[in-house]
Amino acid sequence: MRRLKPELPKDDYAKLKGVRWPFRKKAVDLEVEEQELLARLFTYTPALQQAYVLREQLTSIFDTPLSKDAALQQLTDWQRRVSASELTCYDHFLLTLEKWKEEIANYFLARHNSGFVEGLNNKIKVLKRRCYGIFNLSHLFQRLFLDLEGYQRFAHTSA
Repeated sequence: MRRLKPELPKDDYAKLKGVRWPFRKKAVDLEVEEQELLARLFTYTPALQQAYVLREQLTSIFDTPLSKDAALQQLTDWQRRVSASELTCYDHFLLTLEKWKEEIANYFLARHNSGFVEGLNNKIKVLKRRCYGIFNLSHLFQRLFLDLEGYQRFAHTSA
């Protein structure tokens, strides 16, 4: 959008207002107006449309119930499509995917992700910021326990 702002007339640029949120949604979740807004954006940036399509393809791989071997094959095919596209926006991701492909493909064995651990780490980071100055480690763990379990265990409910 920063690149398009100086290039487009003000009226055309104004018609793209709010395009960021539809761009972040899955294609299947888009309303008709959002689809039209994206189509308008993609007329100015065909490379962005190509990146969007590739992103949707990758998402569909993870949304499809596949075996690990089938997932590895589809991920490899997706990598080939991205490389053939000559887009550079996926370069770092492709390196990461290549390095950790086996581990990433393990997701398809039981469809578990690290969401719980990421959430717990985030709660601990927030707690460390809020409890700055607590030097006693047992008090820090007490506070963490209260933040994680305290409301359910100690909240008074009126019956």
